[in-house]
Amino acid sequence: MKKYLIFGATGAIGSNLAKLLIEDKKNIHLIGRDREKLEKLSSDLNCDHTIMNILSENIAEELKEDFQDTNISGIAYCIGSIDLKPLRITKKEDFQRCLELNFFPVIEIIRVLQDNLKRNKGSIVLFSTVAVQKGFTNHSIIASVKGAIEGLTVSLAAEFAPNIKVNCIAPSLTNSKIAEPILKNKLMADGIAKAHPMKRIGEGKDIASMAKFLLTEESSWVTGQIIGVDGGRSRIA
Repeated sequence: MKKYLIFGATGAIGSNLAKLLIEDKKNIHLIGRDREKLEKLSSDLNCDHTIMNILSENIAEELKEDFQDTNISGIAYCIGSIDLKPLRITKKEDFQRCLELNFFPVIEIIRVLQDNLKRNKGSIVLFSTVAVQKGFTNHSIIASVKGAIEGLTVSLAAEFAPNIKVNCIAPSLTNSKIAEPILKNKLMADGIAKAHPMKRIGEGKDIASMAKFLLTEESSWVTGQIIGVDGGRSRIA
């Protein structure tokens, strides 16, 4: 049985992606570190799950053990952070910490699972940010790290073609747990919403809908793309 693996499955994007795939009669496997949330979501959707901390030093071994007998149709790495600081007060450790969450685990996951994905003509969906192309104050940490993800996307799309599709979604700010510190201020949230041509903050389902398209056979001729799902902010704001 072929399955789609969703890393960061309890977040706004991951959970909505899981629901959309289930609605489309796809088999999914949820991966996350929040046991309570993951078990509830897994129960609600009647699907498998694995408790896993992707920051573990043994992540490669865990992946090999947990998925050696699984035929994988696709993986979505729905894990991220918002790291905002003026450059003058950043430290090397800030960039390192961001890489350790947003970049290095992606490399390990793909390295371990690429043969499985190749056998199954699978798909990989990664996530960047509108800040890579648009340029925002205080975004030097996250924008540079997500820029590396965009470079990785294009490189691996070339390396893995025609057997594995690799694409990347670059969202703008989305209602999510990691965005709460920003969006809890109503004036700030309203101002950010108005900065988008669509005049609202993104929702998890907005991004998840594109992720579902890129993961499944619907996008069989799409690879190596960085796709903005950002309310128009990267192009016409």
